Amino acid sequence: MIFEVEEHLIRVQCKWAPRHGDVVVLRCYSCRRNRDGLVRRKYMAGEIDAFAAYCPDTDSCYYLPFDLFSGRSQVLLRLGPCKNNQSLGVNWAKDYELAATIGSRGAIAQLGERRRGTPKVAGSSPAGSTGQSHLFR
Repeated sequence: MIFEVEEHLIRVQCKWAPRHGDVVVLRCYSCRRNRDGLVRRKYMAGEIDAFAAYCPDTDSCYYLPFDLFSGRSQVLLRLGPCKNNQSLGVNWAKDYELAATIGSRGAIAQLGERRRGTPKVAGSSPAGSTGQSHLFR
């Protein structure tokens, strides 16, 4: 997806992020099959600018800038406190919620709900508010 944030275009890779206990897991790679089996490939700098992830268990969307997590195969977002009370180096899910990052600055692509509950692109609000409608006449 492409988000327009403060007059800048941001390339966003959208992901499904499952919850495992008190952690939301964002996998930072793509998978495909070839004749040798499953091939995993991490995203490289320059391909995308950010990850956006939807977790159905929390019903939340998360936004993670790529440069904070480049080279990693996954990012763990904590929902609750650590059992050992560690807080240094913890990625708190609330800090990466879409509304806490770019949601309040007016991204064009806004997540809506399908009838079965999965996110979809709803478009700009109101539709056609991008100011470029003359390009499509």
